[in-house]
Amino acid sequence: MEYKITVLPGDGIGPEVIDESVKVLEAVGRRFGHDFDLAYGIVGGGAIDATGSALPDETIEMCLNSDAVLFGAVGGPKWDDPQAKVRPEDGILAIRKQLGLFANLRPVKVYPTLINASPVKPELLEGVDMIVVRELTGGLYFAQPKKRWNTSRGRRSVDTLKYTEKEIVRILRVGFELARGRRKLLTSVDKANVLESSRLWREIAVEVSADYPDVELEHILVDAAAMQLISNPSHYDVIVAENMFGDILTDEASVLAGSMGMLPSASLAGLPDPSSRKKQPISLYEPIHGSAPDIAGQGIANPIGTILSAASMLQLSLGLDEEATAIEEAVEGVLAEGYRTADIAGDGGELTDTVRMGSVIAGRV
Repeated sequence: MEYKITVLPGDGIGPEVIDESVKVLEAVGRRFGHDFDLAYGIVGGGAIDATGSALPDETIEMCLNSDAVLFGAVGGPKWDDPQAKVRPEDGILAIRKQLGLFANLRPVKVYPTLINASPVKPELLEGVDMIVVRELTGGLYFAQPKKRWNTSRGRRSVDTLKYTEKEIVRILRVGFELARGRRKLLTSVDKANVLESSRLWREIAVEVSADYPDVELEHILVDAAAMQLISNPSHYDVIVAENMFGDILTDEASVLAGSMGMLPSASLAGLPDPSSRKKQPISLYEPIHGSAPDIAGQGIANPIGTILSAASMLQLSLGLDEEATAIEEAVEGVLAEGYRTADIAGDGGELTDTVRMGSVIAGRV
């Protein structure tokens, strides 16, 4: 079976971790008899340098003609001028809009062998296995007006937090559907004591919950959620949040797993149904970490988040559950054997570089 995958390595450590993810995909192809047709495109800072655009038309076309997109990371000091009209991050924001990727799934799992790699007390980490569902195309990052300007009294800026009922309903339904297949607990994060958008969010969450009587719905203010994620993380099953809250909370949650380098993500236009004969929405898979320019080129980046993102791609977009499980079991096995990149080496183990970590995982597949 042939699958068309668009690969967008991006900037910084993006190409390094993508290379290892592709290595593992190729091992899956050999074992299970699949042909992954990989088409490479440019995005982010490198694309700005080459074309003046963070997301060239050719890259958009490649994405639209693929079964899924595997993404690295974008950005770096070279393109950090706050006055710049085009920034690397514009590339990933534009892809989300082009493909209608409104739901970002970020699983957070603590591996028993890494329980001492986290700064959080080990007794708090037992049984931590949650998914954070982040709304991805609305809120402060996209709504207008969004601008800076000068006045006689000094510089000013504005960002707008805006959500429609449709946007809130569809992301909540993703959360409820996921919770229905897990522990049946959905935690909705908002700031309803202050924000009108959050009051609407909470009201709609209650309304949608009527369609999911088997799922328990609870509400929590975002500041309380930030505290509870560290003090009682095993309580959570599925968390759903608007764009900025979800962005911040998932970076915080990465501490539970020991490193941002461990965490994958999937950006979806709704939950795929690979068993359907209909054309599936194109989804994008990427690690939650950024381009980490401070360690780029040193061979010390952790590729596991990217490798697990490829596993999510196999499962969600391509319906290859056995193949996805093979990757996940390979990762768990390699960690159990003591292999560690620098970011997760706090509990000892055998220090391993980026390439070797990818190779040993591919070898176990």
